[in-house]
Amino acid sequence: MAFLGKPCSAKVALDDTMPLTAVIEASQKLQSHTEYIIRVQRGVSPENSWQVIRRYSDFDMLNNSLLISGINLPLPPKKLIGNMDREFIAERQKGLQAYLNFITSHHILSNSELVKKFLDTNNYSVNYSEIALQQVSMFFRSDPKWEVTEPLKDMGWRIRKRYFLVKNKEQPKERQILSWADLGPDKFLSDKDLQSAVKLLPAVSNPYIFPVMFATTSESSALVIRVFSEKGTLRDHIYKVKPKEPFLKKYCNPKKIQGLELQQIRTYGRQILEVLKFLHDKGFPFGHLHASNVLVEDDTCKLLDIENSLLGLPSFYRKYITQFRKISTMESVDVYSFGHLLYEMTYGRPPDTVPVDHYPPAPSLSVVSVLQSILSTEACKTGMPTVSQLLQTPLFSDMLLFNSEKLQFKIPAKLKDALKTAKECMERRLQEEQKAIYQHRRLTRAQSHHGSEEEKKRRKILARKKSRQSAYENEEDFSSKYNNNSGSGASSPPTSPSSPTPPPTTGAPPVPPPPPPVAAGITEHTAAPPAAMNGVGRGALLSSIQSFSRGQLKKAETNDRSNPKI
Repeated sequence: MAFLGKPCSAKVALDDTMPLTAVIEASQKLQSHTEYIIRVQRGVSPENSWQVIRRYSDFDMLNNSLLISGINLPLPPKKLIGNMDREFIAERQKGLQAYLNFITSHHILSNSELVKKFLDTNNYSVNYSEIALQQVSMFFRSDPKWEVTEPLKDMGWRIRKRYFLVKNKEQPKERQILSWADLGPDKFLSDKDLQSAVKLLPAVSNPYIFPVMFATTSESSALVIRVFSEKGTLRDHIYKVKPKEPFLKKYCNPKKIQGLELQQIRTYGRQILEVLKFLHDKGFPFGHLHASNVLVEDDTCKLLDIENSLLGLPSFYRKYITQFRKISTMESVDVYSFGHLLYEMTYGRPPDTVPVDHYPPAPSLSVVSVLQSILSTEACKTGMPTVSQLLQTPLFSDMLLFNSEKLQFKIPAKLKDALKTAKECMERRLQEEQKAIYQHRRLTRAQSHHGSEEEKKRRKILARKKSRQSAYENEEDFSSKYNNNSGSGASSPPTSPSSPTPPPTTGAPPVPPPPPPVAAGITEHTAAPPAAMNGVGRGALLSSIQSFSRGQLKKAETNDRSNPKI
């Protein structure tokens, strides 16, 4: 049953989990206030960026809205007098930049609708609560047995997903929860295949999957109804919070945090791994495991929102997953997400940073061993275990599960092929995004290294060495040329061989050797030794040597007594 004939608005294939970065480029003073020009970028592509202009009062309004998180946010304080001084504006700009850095790097705050609207008004100006209520009301017109009893405002983290408490008039005492969601960027099933897959959800039978009472889709969105659990999710249980409270209030800075006991960790972990294996064996992609998607009833964990992958919704941990190219399949996404869940069950809070190489004391070393195999730097770089391998670890292998419920999830062969193709498309989009991030990271590292002070000093030293080496080589070349020209190159032309010189007559003075011939155009001053030259003479000598031509030499006349023909 489709609850909408036509979508209210065109489908936006925008990945809301793609991080936004914001840099204040400049400030401009107007008559009564100062405006800050902010460059916002989605992802790593500089082409996907835009400018927004915000006043300090806009920052203050955003901060007041985010106070529900309970986090002490670093917004610079107000100042009534002197707030137009140049020095004050420059200092405030630094403080506002630190504020933007904090909220855009915080995993939960950065995904909130408040922050998205502040930085990207064009894409987040729609009131999704009103759209959801309109579409749910239209669905109820076609099936009047349902009735909305209470909207659950901001209960989840997704911007394009809304929750309502509803009741079936035929069963008025039982409360149900209805979720409405816009279709996401990973929706690769055709509308017909999507409708067929969603209709299978109420027929799924597994003790570790929370049952779906009703599900349907339209061209742009989907609607799913389940029984409302008063006990809440696994994360509600860990943080000791009420399920119906806003997501920011419950999980950003909870007052009570307590990890689970070892027996609970092993039991819940084994149950979750079993249901992941069940879905993988059926060829059904999941990819949405986190503590808020797991309900706990009678010491049994049950998965929620198994329809998310069919609707094309991105993962809660996608911001982390895109950083590691080894997490490239839907199974590895589930394993990585299980590592986050196991950490949260063990320590009562999510990890501060990922990868994680140092762990606080845990109830068992076997827990740390499994965490290291998934969340360590080595695991993220070289690969992590499969679901089957995790089931065989000492932490989970000897945990006995007692449940007699029959497993059932029949998927027609044609739909199974469509699911396989859709899964491959999801993995391909993930791998392309990882590749873009990897290339951007390499380029950034190269630019950072090239522009570092240490590298600049190294290049200066290298340039000086090359300069000295070049000067030395020029000097060597000049000396070599000069010696060659003054020795053999400027000698007299060869003459016919003469008879041996007779020994000198006794008492006769020795005959001095003839002076060396002088090349044409070279004066006696020019032929002087280099040590006696000034700068001008040396330049003239070099010029003469370069213009020397052997053919211009004149035959020298000598008084050679040993050769009577001369």
